[in-house]
Amino acid sequence: MTFPLPAAVSRRQALRQAGAGFGMLGLTGALSAAGMLQAATGPASGSSVAAAFPNHAPRAKRVIFLFMNGAPSHVDTFDPKPALARYEGQQPEGIKSKGSGFMPSPFTFAPYGDSGVVMSELFPNLAQHADDVCVIRSMHTDVPNHEPGLLLMNCGHQQPVRPCLGSWASYGLGSENRNLPGFVVLTPGMPVVGPQLWSNSFLPGQHQATSVNTSDLDIERLVANIRHPSLSRPEQRRQLNLVLEINRRHLRERENDAVLEEQIRAMELAFEMQREAAEAFDVSREPKHVRELYGPSDFGQGCLLARRLAERGVRFIQVYYVTKKNKQPWDTHSNNNAGHRTLCADSDRATAALLSDLQARGLLEDTLVVWGGEFGRTPYSQMDLSKMDAAKAGRDHHNTGFSMLLAGGGVKGGYTHGATDELGMHATEKRVHVHDLHATILHLMGIDHEKLTYHYSGRDFRLTDVHGTVVHDIIA
Repeated sequence: MTFPLPAAVSRRQALRQAGAGFGMLGLTGALSAAGMLQAATGPASGSSVAAAFPNHAPRAKRVIFLFMNGAPSHVDTFDPKPALARYEGQQPEGIKSKGSGFMPSPFTFAPYGDSGVVMSELFPNLAQHADDVCVIRSMHTDVPNHEPGLLLMNCGHQQPVRPCLGSWASYGLGSENRNLPGFVVLTPGMPVVGPQLWSNSFLPGQHQATSVNTSDLDIERLVANIRHPSLSRPEQRRQLNLVLEINRRHLRERENDAVLEEQIRAMELAFEMQREAAEAFDVSREPKHVRELYGPSDFGQGCLLARRLAERGVRFIQVYYVTKKNKQPWDTHSNNNAGHRTLCADSDRATAALLSDLQARGLLEDTLVVWGGEFGRTPYSQMDLSKMDAAKAGRDHHNTGFSMLLAGGGVKGGYTHGATDELGMHATEKRVHVHDLHATILHLMGIDHEKLTYHYSGRDFRLTDVHGTVVHDIIA
């Protein structure tokens, strides 16, 4: 379709005038090249990646990563350490802790389900899914600091900024829904590090995540300006066609202008989202009993929204557990016991609801759910030495041994993988590094992590760099 342009109207003026029709569709800058740019068919035109992947039959069509910002304590959740009681108060060898030494968990642990997966009392709802989950007790990562730990867990590298896991998945496999992004981040506040955690970096811009602030799930606020105040949909379509034609003429004179090509795609996707996003992101359409199942918290409703997006073909969804006031709620340097009791109650309810809901809809089998943080917390205490209030003791950052939980998507249910030593200090059996976790997630999605590469700045990059081994033991 070709539209003659009035001589008096420049391209810049036409764009500015047309902007009212589609330039304010919301969803955190849907039309910017750095924002919502997910292409419907995967990698940029001309790339052979779409044809190369999947390498093998995928077990997981999609991933929901529930990220506990600040790092949960493994010895209070999924890795019981009764030996801590014997060594209570003793200082760990080689470590000068700001506290009273080893601190046993006050929470009781028990085996659940036919498989006997052990969980603490903090997860009564999740315990009902014991036979569906795989607990990895032997996780370890490189550093015990939030920023590099978050970057490594999200992007495979502890320095900014490399493409994140979700962007790599989008690059390799594309989207299953032409009218929704393939990679969505749901967060009610900005976590530590922020948008670098879901950056496409040097990958084509359409693989950048769509970041959605879920602090207010009223659809008119969640998806701001999704409805045009005056133009009908056919009128908007004509207006968008005009601008797209202007851009395509401009593009023909500037071959390989990736940013402009991504802008054109973004405009088209944003227009299509006016119809589908208004329905997909509207959790009020769910029956009351389903909304109540997840709980009223931001995280609970975020998990519900994640399920709605998953069943509509969104490839990769991350739900960050942050609050409007706290960027890392699980960072319990003080009041660890009280903090974990509150945090786990919320996370347990929402996570179990998500698993139940996916299972009831026949989606859990090919949806991989991942639960965990950037590292763990120390088996020894941390407290204000001037007060020495043991009841308010916390736990410090801990990277040499921690736990993560997976379910669905081809994972072996009712299975506990690996172990830490008797005090929970170090992963000792069947150790799993973050690179191994990433390699395994990609494998479950049908991708050989060593083959998913992108040539940039004179070398081939991949999510796992030169590392990573698929953990076949956890695959059903």
